[in-house]
Amino acid sequence: MNIGDKVKVTRIPNDLPKDNQQLQKLFRGCLGKTFTIAGFDGDLVELHVGEAFGEKPEKHQIWLEPDYLRSVEA
Repeated sequence: MNIGDKVKVTRIPNDLPKDNQQLQKLFRGCLGKTFTIAGFDGDLVELHVGEAFGEKPEKHQIWLEPDYLRSVEA
């Protein structure tokens, strides 16, 4: 995986804080959607996901381990 590659969010972490509804909604809203890799932070892949919520992509970001993503052909 490289910056600029398209990936689909195939699952979300089970250990998200249950009491943080905003974070839960953010990750659930990305499930099954395709995004462009914006960067990396160690082993985590950075995705700009605002478009999943009708906003500019960079408005919201999530970071996921590559196991939660599947590469998508352009």
